Amino acid sequence: MKVIEIKDVNKIYNSTEIKVHAVNGVSLDFDQGEFAAIVGPSGSGKTTLLNLLGGLDLPTSGKILIDGEDLSKLKSSQLIDFRLRNIGFVFQSYNLIPVLTAEENVGFIMALQKIDRKEREERTWSLLKAVGLGDRLNSRPAKLSGGQQQRVAVARALASRPKFVLADEPTANLDSKAAKTLLEIMEKLNREEKITFIFSTHDPRVVKMARRVITLEDGKVISDEVKKQSNDPENG
Repeated sequence: MKVIEIKDVNKIYNSTEIKVHAVNGVSLDFDQGEFAAIVGPSGSGKTTLLNLLGGLDLPTSGKILIDGEDLSKLKSSQLIDFRLRNIGFVFQSYNLIPVLTAEENVGFIMALQKIDRKEREERTWSLLKAVGLGDRLNSRPAKLSGGQQQRVAVARALASRPKFVLADEPTANLDSKAAKTLLEIMEKLNREEKITFIFSTHDPRVVKMARRVITLEDGKVISDEVKKQSNDPENG
């Protein structure tokens, strides 16, 4: 089932000196439950495309449909509400709220959704336990390592039960062990909760684990590879 349809999308940035075609005629579909990586050199349009998918920016032309909803047709307040209900974000810089504990950071989105306090607490505990931080509920970001902060960010992204999660270079600031742990957690949650994950990345570790790899160059899709998956239990 398609959850995302990108139809001939262009994003052009204009300045007095230069015109940048950051995304150039991109058309892609994503099915529910995909674990996909968008790759390419710096300046290829990876982050711009992710921002367009998340409604953080709007295309110059073309359409982005999420469950049939055209993001460009939504008013600003509707777009905020749409992101809140449907999209989880994981940023390279974590973007945790410094004065809040891990528990409060994860629960914040659910509070905005006006979810019942008891349900918020139960889901927060469950998510932090799932990402290996069940014993750090009361720790603020400054008391957590980079890998731990990014795991809190993943738990926060999943808290609202989004249809899909967008992760912009989520392993860029992590050492090998922390990156491996984070990727394994996200893949496990992807398989168990059927949440679609879309990464922009330079990291070969992310590319290796992704089940679909989309390569951008100069804002264009130059390849779209779906890796073969074995359904044989003995090989799974």
